[in-house]
Amino acid sequence: MDLIALLTAVPAAPYAWSLVLAGAVVIVSIVPLGAARSQADFTMADMNAPRAMFDRLPAWGKRASWAHQNSFEAFGLHAPAALLALIAALQTGPLPGIAAVVALIQPILRLVYIGAYVSNIAPLRGLCWASALFCTGILYVEGLKALLQSA
Repeated sequence: MDLIALLTAVPAAPYAWSLVLAGAVVIVSIVPLGAARSQADFTMADMNAPRAMFDRLPAWGKRASWAHQNSFEAFGLHAPAALLALIAALQTGPLPGIAAVVALIQPILRLVYIGAYVSNIAPLRGLCWASALFCTGILYVEGLKALLQSA
């Protein structure tokens, strides 16, 4: 079975995968932060005040910390949208094709966003942030539209 068939096997599959992948992005976002902390002479004593070591991080490490924090914020917006689309697809059948596409693109955009943020590529970071937010917005609209039309 190819990747596309796996991701779209049932009408709700893209939204379930989007939820899982978006959660994975939050977990993956800690990798560059961990690398930065390893360069800031992290010790177990830093666990008493983990935010205090922020000042010792290199510039890219501070950006990694901000990207990690933003990952939680983005997930907090995206997860309800993906769940809404998932429920709508289970209740009403397949949503318009754009919904499945943006559901799967959003986590990819978030990964690129993290890389651009850590690498200090502001235009790409801004484009990925806005595009991922737009993808999340489309999921809200399409999911809500499908549920309201079926009522």
